Amino acid sequence: MTTTPLDDIDLLEDTWAREIPYAALERLRREDPVHWHPEPDGRGFWAVTRHADVKAVSHDAGTFSSERGGTFIDDQTDEALAQLRLSILNMDAPKHNRYRRLVSKGFTPRMVGQLLENVEARAARIVDDVCERGEAEFVEELAGKLPLEMICEMIGLPEADWPRMFEISNRLIGSNDPDFADADGGPGAAAFEIYSYCDAVAADRRAHPRDDLMTTLVHAAVDGETLSDVELNLFFVTLVVAGNETTRNLVNHAMLAVMEHPDQAERLRRDPSLWDTAVEEMLRWGTSITNFRRTATRDTELRGRTIAEGDKVVLYYTSANRDEEVFDDPYAFDVGRRPNDHVTFGGGGVHFCLGANLARAEIRAIMRQLVERLPDLELAGEARRLRSDFVNGIKTMPVTFTPVPRRA
Repeated sequence: MTTTPLDDIDLLEDTWAREIPYAALERLRREDPVHWHPEPDGRGFWAVTRHADVKAVSHDAGTFSSERGGTFIDDQTDEALAQLRLSILNMDAPKHNRYRRLVSKGFTPRMVGQLLENVEARAARIVDDVCERGEAEFVEELAGKLPLEMICEMIGLPEADWPRMFEISNRLIGSNDPDFADADGGPGAAAFEIYSYCDAVAADRRAHPRDDLMTTLVHAAVDGETLSDVELNLFFVTLVVAGNETTRNLVNHAMLAVMEHPDQAERLRRDPSLWDTAVEEMLRWGTSITNFRRTATRDTELRGRTIAEGDKVVLYYTSANRDEEVFDDPYAFDVGRRPNDHVTFGGGGVHFCLGANLARAEIRAIMRQLVERLPDLELAGEARRLRSDFVNGIKTMPVTFTPVPRRA
């Protein structure tokens, strides 16, 4: 590829560890919305930064495959790719359709509804646990608690094991972050531990069925087929990580937005009817997954760029959610924003997030508790970012606030 005037753009891990590269993404949207991005240790990829293009690629799974090269920017070994293709995130139709139907059996309105019956009470208790102290480590003690509890209860895991799931998911998504890469044997050891744990839980549910998601998954069948042990392991990891890590980071970024825009927090306290639009704005603002990759299955064209079969095409949701062509004043945090066609749950198409409504309810419950009960909550130190060009993560975020009494 020929060098362009944009060759100083860097959308890889070290950049995201320092900051969200809004300026670089804005420049790409304006000057080169389908941009060839080199990789020091790879063959390069197309960075797709406009909202319309992210949606178009997301809806064209025939041309832009999740399965052919996986959904991570880095190329995988043949062995790793074969395993990744057993995960629903890295499947194309018709296999993806079968798995979606299978997994949807565990996300029935009844099961999700049971969980949501006590989401407000859970959120209140989580704030109760810290409210008298006047200080907290926000990520672990506030943002991380509710999504972890909800997904672990949904799966059917004993409460004593929930903190370990938090630690393991950190190590799995933090494989390129120095704080997590070498902890307790690194991501390889974390994967082995969570697969072994999944096998034990699955064996128990086969012998002793319960009313939980794991029981549903081990017994569910589509066209006479059930999930294999490896498929079950990979879906278990997807549930634990996606069901906790992504929502946790959305809450982290939502809280940062509220602290940086106290006028918007005051709007919510004055007018609680704004919470529906506020949650959508928090989703747009936080964009916990920065991108997913696709691989071109044939020679094609996007915005005049010739994309060759086999090229990597990376969809930048963070950029699409700040697209000036779609969002009025996109760098304004506006809890009353309408319309709000964000792509935080994906750009549509077959891979739209199964847990979207669960995430919305969790964000609303915990953020409402925080905004109403701890109105002067503020940073007490640095919000330390995760070194990852996939997860828009915050590792630690110390906060202080005026102590208030427990409610329970």
